[in-house]
Amino acid sequence: MAILKAFRGLRPPKEIAKQLASRPYDVLNSKEARKEADGNEYSLLHIIKPEIDLPEGMDEHAPEVYQKAQSNFNAFREKGWLVQDEEEHIYIYAQTMNGKTQYGIVGCAGVDDYLNNVIKKHELTRHEKEEDRMKHVRITNANMEPVFFSYPAKPELDNLIMDYAKSNEAEYDFTADDGVGHHFWVIREKEVIDKVIGLFGEIPATYVADGHHRTAAAALVGKEKRGQNPNYDGSEEFNYFLAVHFPDNQLSIIDYNRVVKDLNGNSVDELIEKLKEDFEVEKMGSEIYKPNQLHEFSMYVEGNWYKLLAKQGTYNDNDPIGVLDVTIMSSLVFDKQLDIKDLRTDNRIDFVGGIRGLGELVRRVDSGEMKAAFALYPVSMKQLIDIADTGNIMPPKTTWFEPKLRSGLVVHSLD
Repeated sequence: MAILKAFRGLRPPKEIAKQLASRPYDVLNSKEARKEADGNEYSLLHIIKPEIDLPEGMDEHAPEVYQKAQSNFNAFREKGWLVQDEEEHIYIYAQTMNGKTQYGIVGCAGVDDYLNNVIKKHELTRHEKEEDRMKHVRITNANMEPVFFSYPAKPELDNLIMDYAKSNEAEYDFTADDGVGHHFWVIREKEVIDKVIGLFGEIPATYVADGHHRTAAAALVGKEKRGQNPNYDGSEEFNYFLAVHFPDNQLSIIDYNRVVKDLNGNSVDELIEKLKEDFEVEKMGSEIYKPNQLHEFSMYVEGNWYKLLAKQGTYNDNDPIGVLDVTIMSSLVFDKQLDIKDLRTDNRIDFVGGIRGLGELVRRVDSGEMKAAFALYPVSMKQLIDIADTGNIMPPKTTWFEPKLRSGLVVHSLD
């Protein structure tokens, strides 16, 4: 059963919470982070992307960068920009986007749950990205950013969280520049905290939605610290890491699309004829065409959109991987027709998060940067859970969750 632990969060004073809260470290490159934090000394980007305070061009994995993270974190605490709660709490973090609000439970997940696969994964991690975040956790001795988890919806628990939020004033309540609302409550009543933890403890498993590298890094540093403290008893903070848990029925995954640089020597007509082996192909014209069902795709090339509907027999709806549209697209289009074998390493393909809209696909093709674009129907939470439950791994760049969590509303110290 899943672990949820209360903790003494490090949090900003109300008056600077909006300025301090930042987008996650991995959705911005260094140049974008410099621009976003420019003129804002409170931004958590100074800690999670500390290269922005060092000369441009410096390797973001240089020792000086991690040291800057540590010194900036110390400075934030000394200046009172991050202040530790006196007591252990559970927190609520809700987000509103396009009129829809999702309510997350903020608490610590267990290192043991990660090691014992109670926390289930659906993506492979890359060692160099894990190691980067491990260095960051080691030097700050904190989980600066929460990971984004989901759990099978539990009405008694979910209603308790929503009722608490609706009947208590939020500690932080602001709308970010992108129009997403962020709302944060501190649960201080011990009886409510105990009830939340008790109900959560009945959940058989949780699922990494977003943040596989941060999750792995946090859990592995915890395991490391156990080795350095052989007399640990399990109550130490390093046995836990910061997570926001959302019920699966409140989350939605949006599309994650692809653009390619060439057609592997084919003309457009030749490619379309070859695609007809596996797809029903229909020319839709110049207006953006978005797939509206599973196993339907759209392709944009030379000013026109085409609907591609996978033929029966080209997919396996009884197989958690075979049912995925990214599997169909990777096998029957990228591998079979375009000779793109490894989506992780081939520089002929790039990925575009659906939050940018299909207009971004048009822009990248019409600019001449890319030759063609492919839009996919989004993965469902059920598909994600089925894959994680069966121990399978999704192909690269399959899920895109929105809205993204803001980092800095609460930090977990490993002290």
